[in-house]
Amino acid sequence: MPYEELQFSSSAPVLSWANHPLIGEEAKMAKNVASLPFVFKHVALMPDVHLGKGALVGSVIATKDAVIPAAVGVDIGCGMMAIKTPFVAEQLEGKLKKIRLDIEAAIPVGFDENKDAEKTVLNWQGWADFKELHGGVQRLETKAMKQMGSLGGGNHFIELCLDTENQVWLMLHSGSRHIGNMLAQCHIGTARELAKLANNQLPDLDLAYFVAGTPEFASYWQDLQWAQNYARYNRDVMMTRFMRVVEKHIAGGKPTKPLLSVNCHHNYAEKEVHFGEEVYLTRKGAVRARTEDYGIIPGSMGAKSFIVKGKGNAESYCSCSHGAGRLMSRSKAKKQFSLDDLVEQTQGVECRKDGGVLDEIPGAYKPIEEVMANQSDLVEVVATLKQVMCVKG
Repeated sequence: MPYEELQFSSSAPVLSWANHPLIGEEAKMAKNVASLPFVFKHVALMPDVHLGKGALVGSVIATKDAVIPAAVGVDIGCGMMAIKTPFVAEQLEGKLKKIRLDIEAAIPVGFDENKDAEKTVLNWQGWADFKELHGGVQRLETKAMKQMGSLGGGNHFIELCLDTENQVWLMLHSGSRHIGNMLAQCHIGTARELAKLANNQLPDLDLAYFVAGTPEFASYWQDLQWAQNYARYNRDVMMTRFMRVVEKHIAGGKPTKPLLSVNCHHNYAEKEVHFGEEVYLTRKGAVRARTEDYGIIPGSMGAKSFIVKGKGNAESYCSCSHGAGRLMSRSKAKKQFSLDDLVEQTQGVECRKDGGVLDEIPGAYKPIEEVMANQSDLVEVVATLKQVMCVKG
């Protein structure tokens, strides 16, 4: 489905792939972002768009000489990793619970961290630049080391999936953990203070921004890139452990080679060229989808997920959705659904089925097939996956 141009009285147009009208707070957020003077060309909204902080989750925002820290958000570099293995469905029979328990033992979830940092973590080159990061995080180096290779909470997950050919895939969703959150909060605080000092007439203080060429911009941009690299490497470390667990149960511990590996951010900002101009591009809940890019679009824990290849759609700034998108808040999901609903909606999936994950019930999310249908001009589907095991953060 092609995009729709939304009619707002903002300086920049808003192009939406959502196939539903934006109303109330959602419309206000889209209009607020599009009215900022440094927004380039237009704002693109992905099919999974929903309420966020300052900007809608599912926004792609191109800016000239400015960046909005709260639009990137507090889970800097949050994203997905998936690998296609040489294993097939039959090899998993009778082993899913043991695999899940081993994963939960090997990869800390929620607020937990590793007891000690492993060698591959200590050897990460990013630690050499830690002293250059914002002063507000300097006491957190040891914690950041111990948290690398941990999942976090909320909607972060680790899944074992099967594609339509019964091939086994490993997939996980995570970001830059506590260190990324703290870096983001330090800089968002600075941006808000600057906006108050300058008496900027912002439609929302969460749209406070840094201007290129200032020390504040340079400091944020450097820390942002560091946290994005941390998040990517964090997924690598977890995926290596995940693969070891699966190899132990299927291949007797013998190392195997992935047939395909994808590691992509969906909460981040980069310098990119669009419509012939260099811009700062923020994808807040969106995946880069240039023609050579592989991406991952997960459904909820009872639905399908998709490995995709980008079509390089210029109007979307070469982007696509980052998932199904929430239909309702976590508190509303807890009120609306029961544990029986959770058991029913996650039938056939080896996962926790308790009150601690009720807010992640599939019914709290938009139907993923609908989201995919709305972006057929943005991506082509390479593989359709269905999870058989899920570990939630």
